[in-house]
Amino acid sequence: MNTRILVMLSLLVGIGAVLHAVVPPYFLGMRPDMMLAMMFLGILLFPKFQYVLLLSLATGFISALTTTVPGGQLANMIDKPLTAIAFFGLVLATKKLLRFKAVQPILAAIGTLISGSIFLTIVLYIIGLMEASFGIMFATVVLPAALFNLIFVAITYPIALKILKRTSLKHASPALAAE
Repeated sequence: MNTRILVMLSLLVGIGAVLHAVVPPYFLGMRPDMMLAMMFLGILLFPKFQYVLLLSLATGFISALTTTVPGGQLANMIDKPLTAIAFFGLVLATKKLLRFKAVQPILAAIGTLISGSIFLTIVLYIIGLMEASFGIMFATVVLPAALFNLIFVAITYPIALKILKRTSLKHASPALAAE
């Protein structure tokens, strides 16, 4: 593993942790998961399975530490790796389309929908938080988070690419080759 890439990924996780901690919960302790957007950026910038796995485990652990949802600790630890692998699969499947600017934000929105579905399924049915229905929680938390992550990735992905171009990581990211 490249140490410079690990440092960049840890910065993304750190930024995601701050964003995750400061966004207030608004529905049964749930809030949009801003760490997802940072995890998606890391996967888009460095789409290599070993980085995806490490990033997903770190993101899941930190999300579990900062969650306000009852049972969210277990749900985050399961959700993030599964979502990261699914998102990685989407990135690989759309590899030829990644040169189009709209693809990354759309993938982030789809990834958020996947993550929200996994998280809610775990919290509602496995852990037993039955205070609200899946549909209501999906509509009030997951859909706004998907929209936010779409906008967030649309803004931050080009910025991240410009930063990578100016650093020694410019040769390490396949995202720059797709540009």
